[in-house]
Amino acid sequence: MSTDPAGHCSILIVDDMEENLIALEAVLGPLHQHLVRARSGEEALKAMLRQEFAVVLLDVRMPGMDGFETAANMKRLDQTKDVPVILVTGTGASTDNAYRGYAIGAADFITKPIDPWMLRTKVNVFLELYRKNRQLATRAQPVDADRLAEISQRLTRIEVLLRGRPDAGTAVLADRIAELEHTVGALLPHHTAG
Repeated sequence: MSTDPAGHCSILIVDDMEENLIALEAVLGPLHQHLVRARSGEEALKAMLRQEFAVVLLDVRMPGMDGFETAANMKRLDQTKDVPVILVTGTGASTDNAYRGYAIGAADFITKPIDPWMLRTKVNVFLELYRKNRQLATRAQPVDADRLAEISQRLTRIEVLLRGRPDAGTAVLADRIAELEHTVGALLPHHTAG
């Protein structure tokens, strides 16, 4: 699951060294998100195919499939190509590594030792983008026009019944129902305000 009802997202942290994973968990812990570990590029790719992640922190230097190759593979797969990847490397990193990372589609590139505040801030930006994209995707889902039309018809019938009653309180309720009907009608495809 990508987000839970409390808005928690999943973050994938990838490093072959246990102490680095522990350090990343300590730094990211205050964000209160679901952290998933992977100890290799292969393990990271498998994890990404099993679930959705808001962001990936990926160590560059790993045995076997290194971070660059892992990121390149992530960007080639339809299911994972849009997940932002932050590449993490040691202090001796050259600018060539940063260029190489950006060229394969990495969203950011940071060097160790990691500034905890900076990393949390960067990750938080990607978490917010992820949440906003999820909200937009939910809003973009097609509206069930038949169901909305049925609701609108029922509201119209209730409004007519209430307007026919002499009680002053029902007029206010009828006005509220008319507003609701207008709102539901606006959601219908090809609705024209009337």
